[in-house]
Parts: sequence; structure tokens; C-alpha cells
Amino acid sequence: MDTTPEPPQSRSQPSASPPEPEPESAESAESTESSEPSASSGSSEGPERPERPEHPPRPAYDPPPAHAPRAPWADGIRFAFGTLTVLPVRGTRWDREAAHAGMLCAPLAGLTVGLCAAAVGGVLLFLGGGALLAAVATAAIPAVLTRGLHLDGLADTADGLGSGKPPEDALRIMKRSDIGPFGVITLLFVLLGQVAALAQLYGQSWAHGAVGAAVAGVTARCALTLAARVGVPAARPEGLGAAVAGAVPWRSAGVVAAVVVLGCAAAALPFGPYAVVRHAFAALAALAAAELLLHHCRRRLGGVTGDVFGALAESAATMALVVLTFG
Repeated sequence: MDTTPEPPQSRSQPSASPPEPEPESAESAESTESSEPSASSGSSEGPERPERPEHPPRPAYDPPPAHAPRAPWADGIRFAFGTLTVLPVRGTRWDREAAHAGMLCAPLAGLTVGLCAAAVGGVLLFLGGGALLAAVATAAIPAVLTRGLHLDGLADTADGLGSGKPPEDALRIMKRSDIGPFGVITLLFVLLGQVAALAQLYGQSWAHGAVGAAVAGVTARCALTLAARVGVPAARPEGLGAAVAGAVPWRSAGVVAAVVVLGCAAAALPFGPYAVVRHAFAALAALAAAELLLHHCRRRLGGVTGDVFGALAESAATMALVVLTFG
């Protein structure tokens, strides 16, 4: 009899089951449920720990900063030419900072490609070749200087978007090495449009064709600068799209686009005021067409890839050349 009442008295403190602590249990009913795991340990640090993991867990990767640091311009130029052309330029850096500066320098690579194409077309015209032959050569030189990378990206993007399948399946189709019917048809009409527009420009004069080739090259790579701005995600965690996606701040991308449009307008000063307006409008129309395609790719694929960048470049170049033939 003496031993039986002792166990409930000794167990009453942790369990709070006897009637003596009833007034206290009413006040601490909410705290006992939240502090059960900490009360068993008996340490004062217990109740603070469950409050800390209120923040969501960190992602497996760090998202790109709103204002990515920039590498020196020399590294950016090497990155742009080493990535977007086959010219013998050695890239020393391939990190995020170099991608930032490199995508800002992308229009310089496009200008170089366009001038090379215009030079070949001019040589053919000087040797007696017609405007059509010069146009074919001018359209072929960018493909040579890029190893057909942009044309391949255009075909793959057309196959992925034309399949009408979910993003995962469309990205898988774009990653294949073969080209489907949508890609072949798209390549055919894009190249035909470029050659037809260049032939009409060369028919006016070599200068008109040369400026048109330069405008097409610059605006095509400027579309890549805009596509690499902050807020445009990558559709895949690897590849060129993931390396440059979100690397360019909005303000920097806008400044580059404004400089490109003004430069295209200035290049047409020898042709008169109407040509200045037409060339500026051609650059704006090319960038607008690339933005529409970028919006569609983001909606269908979830972001950009290296193939999407190629499709943007070819679409912008074609639109610029077509608009230059108006009037």
C-alpha cells in the first residue's frame, strides 16, 4: 500500500496526467504539443530548432544573379567568336562572367560574318557573276563560318515545335541527330527567302547587297543577346542555352539593341533618308520576329536551348533581308 502511490507521483511531472497540474495544462495545452520532442531532450535549445526550417529548402543550383559580373571585353570577344563562329579565336574563359561579356559582343561576331559574306559576293560580281550567284554565295558563307550551327538549330527547333508533343518529348526530338520533315521544309523556305532577297539587293548594286548582308548578320546575333537576358530560363540544365541563359541584364541588352538599330540606320546614309528609315525598320522587325519566336519557344519548351538560339538567329536574318527589299 505504501509503495503504490509513489509511482504516479514520480511520473506526474513529465506526463502532466494527475489532477494537480490541471490549471497549468489548460494554459500550456498548445505549447505541450509543439514542445514534446524538445521536452524529452530537456535542453533549452530545443524549442528554437523547429522554428528555423520555416524557409523553403535551397535549390540544387544557384539561379543567375540579376546583374551578373562581367569578364574583360577581350574575354568576351573571344567567347563570342569562339562560340558563334569557326574563326581561329582561342577562348580562355567559359564561365558565367565570360558568357555575360560574350553575349554582349555577339553582334560584333555577326558583323564580321556579314562582312565576309558581302566580300565574297562582291568578288563574284566583280568577276562577272550575276546577282543570283552572288546571293547564293552570300547566304552560304554564314553557314560555312558557323559550321551550319544556326541552320541545324533552326531545323531541330522546327521539328520539336512542329511535333506538337509535350516539352519533354519535343526536347528529345530536338536532340536527335537526324532532321525531320518540318526541319527540311523550314530550311528550304528560309534559305530560298534569303537568296531571293539578297539577289534583289545585289541587283540594285553591290553596296546594297553588302549592307544587307551586314545588317542581317548583326541583327541575327543581336537577337541572341536579347534571348540571353535575365528572366529567360534554359530548357535544359546543360548545353549552350544553359551556359548563356540569363547572363545579360535587361538594361545591357536594351543598350546593345539600340546601338544595333542605330548602326543599321547609319549604314544606309549613303542611300538617302528613306533607306535610313527602311534599314532601321528592318532591324526592328528582325528583332521583333525573333522575340515572337522566343516567346513561343518559352511557352512550348519551357526555355531556350542552343537549337533555339540558332533558330532565333536565322529567323532574324531572314526577316531583316526580306524587309530591306520593300520599297
